[in-house]
Amino acid sequence: MRTIYSIPHDNNMKNKVFRILVGSFILISLLLSVYVNQNWLWFTVFIGVNLIQSGFTKWCLLETILSKLGIKN
Repeated sequence: MRTIYSIPHDNNMKNKVFRILVGSFILISLLLSVYVNQNWLWFTVFIGVNLIQSGFTKWCLLETILSKLGIKN
């Protein structure tokens, strides 16, 4: 059988950890805003603004932190 389309697999460890952490932060902050206090939505806003900013500047604070923790590309 011939493959028509395949999803490329990313072997970049830092990218995988980054996506898992950001997704977890968003879900946790949304749950905290529902069950604890609505001010947790500001954390969600911070994450979104950081993602937009990193798209323009090619710099992200979380990537810098992951590099210092020893997570390799």
